[in-house]
Amino acid sequence: MYPIIRNRRLRASAAMRNLVRETILTPHDFLVPLFVTEGKGVREEIPSMPGYYRLSLDQLAAEVNELWNMNLQAVLLFVKVPDNLKDNEGTEALNPDGLMQRAIKEVKNAQPGMLVMTDVALDPFSSYGHDGIVADGKILNDETNEVLAAMSVSHAAAGADVVAPSDMMDGRILSIREALEDEGFIDTAIMSYSAKYASSFYGPFRDALDSAPGFGDKKTYQMDPANRFEAIKETQMDIDEGADIVMVKPGLAYLDIVREIRNEVDVPVAVYQVSGEYAMLKAAAAQGWLDHDAVMLEQLTSIKRAGANIIASYFAKEAVRLLS
Repeated sequence: MYPIIRNRRLRASAAMRNLVRETILTPHDFLVPLFVTEGKGVREEIPSMPGYYRLSLDQLAAEVNELWNMNLQAVLLFVKVPDNLKDNEGTEALNPDGLMQRAIKEVKNAQPGMLVMTDVALDPFSSYGHDGIVADGKILNDETNEVLAAMSVSHAAAGADVVAPSDMMDGRILSIREALEDEGFIDTAIMSYSAKYASSFYGPFRDALDSAPGFGDKKTYQMDPANRFEAIKETQMDIDEGADIVMVKPGLAYLDIVREIRNEVDVPVAVYQVSGEYAMLKAAAAQGWLDHDAVMLEQLTSIKRAGANIIASYFAKEAVRLLS
């Protein structure tokens, strides 16, 4: 008891604080999201995500080399699909020469050791902007799973190390795992967006990929932000179906869910610090209301402290520069 015990002794200097720090960020904590677009020489800033870009394949290779030299060794690929290639069945998603498939190969050609994760969902390919096939205004579950499984096989064939289904269809992990096994891709891992909420934080991301829903919303398949126990149920079901890594999305507003899941499961837990979280800090810092770098590192540390093994973040490069 006080005064025998004085907690401030362990805060007395920077050296002491560094010595006893419980949570330490490293470059290996980060998964770097990358947006890929058609063209050549394209490095197009996303208006709602200052400092973040859509990249053509040649620019993607340069970016991957830079990341690798910074000791950032994992990327998560998303593609912006031209409108003329979109339909209700996600046909272009299965094109072996599609943008995603070419992007995977481009990353592996640039840096064979880079861990490549790929987004598996129909919304970038859908004429409706939804994560599944649409019929009579409803999102079809089982029919969508068949396409997601075929898409995952296509990504694995192109060289993806991990497929990351972000759609929230029931049973899609089992469908994907069985399809990968049937085609011999037994070592291709699955990172499931297990607790993906129907959040209002996704706006800038949808601008980046032009993937906003053309009607309604995504509340019939993404989770209700008010629910906690449902997240544990969803996550455990995904693990039972074959997920190797599970994800909570978004990040900061859902750290209670991260801790709940971390306490319940024995697989790696990822957190996606989403576009809205990124944009809010950029906007506040631009106004001089917040210290950008200090708040960024505080946010990232809080995500890891909550139990995340992997942090998907648009801040990855900026954070690593500060950490190094």
